[in-house]
Amino acid sequence: MQALILAGGSGTRFWPLSRRARPKQLLALDGENSLLQATVARLEPLIVVADVWVCTTGELADSVAEQLPGVPRSQILAEPAGRNTAAAIGWSVRTMQAAGAGEVVAVLPSDHRVADEDSFRATLAEAERVVVERGPIMTLGIRPRWAETGYGYLELGEVLEEKSGLRRVARFVEKPDAERAREYLEGGRHLWNAGMFVFRSDRLLDALARFQPELSAGLEEIAARPEEIATLYPQLAAISIDFAVMEHLDDLATLPLDCGWSDLGSWEALAEVLPLDSEANSSRGDVIAEDSSGNLLFADEGTIAVVGVNDLVVVRTGESVLVIPKARSQEVRKIVERLRADDRSDLL
Repeated sequence: MQALILAGGSGTRFWPLSRRARPKQLLALDGENSLLQATVARLEPLIVVADVWVCTTGELADSVAEQLPGVPRSQILAEPAGRNTAAAIGWSVRTMQAAGAGEVVAVLPSDHRVADEDSFRATLAEAERVVVERGPIMTLGIRPRWAETGYGYLELGEVLEEKSGLRRVARFVEKPDAERAREYLEGGRHLWNAGMFVFRSDRLLDALARFQPELSAGLEEIAARPEEIATLYPQLAAISIDFAVMEHLDDLATLPLDCGWSDLGSWEALAEVLPLDSEANSSRGDVIAEDSSGNLLFADEGTIAVVGVNDLVVVRTGESVLVIPKARSQEVRKIVERLRADDRSDLL
């Protein structure tokens, strides 16, 4: 099995720490290694580093190579332009197949956190077995731990294997409201959609050709004229792999993952995994908190000191400081949008 790590995201929700040249996946948020490094490290020994491929951007390719010296440089693929996950996965798998890579591919995000790595590898190995024995395209879903409204869900269909928990995916469900999310949690028939897939490379490319013939033809044209990729790639349709392929499959299968997963999608999400002090403040770096509780204090450099404040996110890095209510941490993207509108490229 080969691994394809998707590492082209911009990570705007972690501004000001995350910047265009150093996005979320290249940051060490809850340990010594970056999220990208942790993603690759947790695969071993199931998938060794020499069998890892990374799809990223031209701007980030050198930084990715520096962080992953064990990955052959030819296996760090730089998209000429961002065209969403269907193009990224299709182009990468087409390139891997041309290079003679193994048939089974696991597609994984580069910026998620997994607490139980043994359980993660065991489920990934089980997915490989299913793909080899049965041939379906697989998606790995996360067992919900609370009524989350910020994730898409997978609705479970018929049981395919009792012992492994293998199920058919009945349908994809968009992000629900709070009441519907509670129903999903209590009903036991839904998993969080984490964007992880396992498949045979030829099966994925066949599905792309069936459901997205124009995109598939564009990939074949790039393969035939690789010297023109800078012109051809931006012409590919910008569509997610879920919409392009996965939602059209009538035999998509899933295995439940229960591995302490988090997408670390916001500063508030990071607060949930960092150690807490006696006043429920989570912190990293040089911080001082007096008469304060429930805060996330993240000092990338320098010192943060707070007195008499509760439930805030306070981040210091370089020339920038962010202060925002923890419950509104998803709104950091508004700052990024404002900086773009004001042409503040020095802070992006």
